Amino acid sequence: MSFAYPIRRYRFHPVNKRINVHSVSLWKINVCVCVRPQACPPSSRHIRAVQCSSYNSQPFMGRQYEWEPFNEVPGDQHCELNCRAVGFRFYVRQSDRVIDGTPCGQNDSSLCVAGKCTSLGCDDYLGSGKVMDKCGVCGGDNTTCRLVSGVFKHSLTKIGYHKIVEIPVGATKINITELVKSRNYLALRSRSGRSIINGNWAIDRPGKYEGGGTMFTYRRPNEITSTAGESFLAEGPTNEILDVYMIFQQPNPGVQYEYIVPSEKPVGPQQPNRPEGYDHHGNTHQENFNPPGGGRIPPRLPDNQVPAAPPPRRERDYNWKLTGATECSASCGKGFRYTIFQCVHRLNHVQVSDAQCDSNSRPSPQEEACNLQPCPAFWDIGEWSECSKTCGLGMQHRQVLCRQVYANRTLNVHTSRCRHLERPETASTCQLKICSEWQIRSEWSACSVPCGLGQRSREVRCVSNVGDFVPDEECNMNLRPVDIENCDMGACAKSWFYTEWGKRCSAECGMGVRTRGVLCLTNHISSLPLEGCGSERPADSQVCNNGPCDNRIEWFTGPWSQCSAECGAGSQQRLVVCLMKSDEGFTVMPPYECSSLDRPLSQQSCHLKSCGAKWYHTDWSACSKSCEGGFRVREVRCLSDGMLSSESCDEQLKPAQREDCNPEPCVPSIDENCRDKYFNCNVVVQARLCVYDYYKTTCCASCSRVAHRQSHHRGRS
Repeated sequence: MSFAYPIRRYRFHPVNKRINVHSVSLWKINVCVCVRPQACPPSSRHIRAVQCSSYNSQPFMGRQYEWEPFNEVPGDQHCELNCRAVGFRFYVRQSDRVIDGTPCGQNDSSLCVAGKCTSLGCDDYLGSGKVMDKCGVCGGDNTTCRLVSGVFKHSLTKIGYHKIVEIPVGATKINITELVKSRNYLALRSRSGRSIINGNWAIDRPGKYEGGGTMFTYRRPNEITSTAGESFLAEGPTNEILDVYMIFQQPNPGVQYEYIVPSEKPVGPQQPNRPEGYDHHGNTHQENFNPPGGGRIPPRLPDNQVPAAPPPRRERDYNWKLTGATECSASCGKGFRYTIFQCVHRLNHVQVSDAQCDSNSRPSPQEEACNLQPCPAFWDIGEWSECSKTCGLGMQHRQVLCRQVYANRTLNVHTSRCRHLERPETASTCQLKICSEWQIRSEWSACSVPCGLGQRSREVRCVSNVGDFVPDEECNMNLRPVDIENCDMGACAKSWFYTEWGKRCSAECGMGVRTRGVLCLTNHISSLPLEGCGSERPADSQVCNNGPCDNRIEWFTGPWSQCSAECGAGSQQRLVVCLMKSDEGFTVMPPYECSSLDRPLSQQSCHLKSCGAKWYHTDWSACSKSCEGGFRVREVRCLSDGMLSSESCDEQLKPAQREDCNPEPCVPSIDENCRDKYFNCNVVVQARLCVYDYYKTTCCASCSRVAHRQSHHRGRS
């Protein structure tokens, strides 16, 4: 690809090392850095466009796009390379900074250097701080020019074009503004007769128009919402005389004009008698051009010029000849043209310079009507309103009227008059930028309490379409996911804790008992009375049988069982029975058979060494999911002899706190009405637009599949 633009190289100011932009080589290819737009060819590519297009061959989100500059960003991001995908409604920050020397804005004279926007002085040096004064002098003090201003208030009666002010050569800072909105229009024409704005009864759209060596901005505020009148604005300087007209249709509300000219340059001839209603300010005066029929006024001599004495009468070799007329001021609906007289040789009628003829004898231009046929109706298009939304899809509207020039008046007519033309749209979708969206950045935290009601939280952030964290106000607060919720860990002081069963039976033979510890705890730490956990208390003892015993006929006492506790305080039991020995063996007799004998004790207390810490646990909770694999939990605590929380338990013997449950797969429900209505729903999924209700409905099937996969993935993680 070839760029036919100037190459520039670095040159630094020898004193203050400011960079002169006319000498800066900003890139090693032929690209014009249009700091001064008039210095670049019309076909120049902006340097931002070249930088964005360099990413066309790099994949983004699995595919390639064609990129163009995106300039609607805050001021502090002007030196970042933000590019929009052509044909799509999203943009991406491709680089944290643009190439040094890139203009900060689209029509900005400041340049980006090291990622910072640096202003460019009018002397083309960065950071010089010099600005143009109102006279157009770089670093000047406004003493080399003067302001000419006034208000045209003259009452007009004839519908059509009326000249209101003349802009001289060299004028700058031109501002022609209608004081109040009206049905009148401003028009601009060169002295040579060329129409620049709103000529020939054709009303131009607001915009930029070149004329007189400068660029004029034509503004016509929205007819519905604004009360301001239309205006012409230009920086200048002009290189020819320009005439400003009013297309009169209703009483003149007044037109304010002002411009600046060099102090030493005369503005124009002064008028001895200015018409009533013409207000003028400044060191010079302007004519009120309102000749009969709207025609031109022939040139006049300045008041202070003394007419020369008439020369001796002699036969002149040259005279004035009618050679034609100017271009008609309107192509239809009745316009005007003026006769043209040129200097010719008296004998052969060859055209010569006008200086050869007597200017005092030149006939005045005569006005002639022309192009009397009615003008066709046309659509008058207003300005677009602001977008109804600051981000995402919105709507904008404009006024479209069918108008027709008839008998030198521009009227609103029925829309059927414009049926030969395609009616412009009155409403359009708009999107200033892609809305930011909510993202859940973490899983739920643990509950804030071990039992009872508490809270748990997770991180929720507002994220822009390029992945940056932005203030919450940039996201839809109505769609914000919950980041804090209550959690119920179960009622406190209602959990039974118990140890495993003792391994030893209380009797060495025959029937005995084995025991375990059972506790009712509050907050899983402090001990309560056993009735504090309700009536369904787990058993703390059970019968055990170690087989038959052999003894004599007497009170038989079995050996003391081991202490019911493996440590600390407990109890011991032994079997006491009345036995009678026979040849066949021992027979248990009723206790009264041994009543004459002292009955031995069958139970006694026992005390072992201090137990130390031991593991206690609760029952399992309900499963967290009904299918596709969930989990259940239980509380496990290490408690000391005094039933206080301890860290002395053996971690290798700790009972499991969590186990898997319900591994069977879920059967998803299928909604037959959930279908994709848009042929390219995969783009909606890639652009993460399924969070919006409109796209959830339009691309129901695609968005539902994504939501199911995401929930399935979260469940497994």
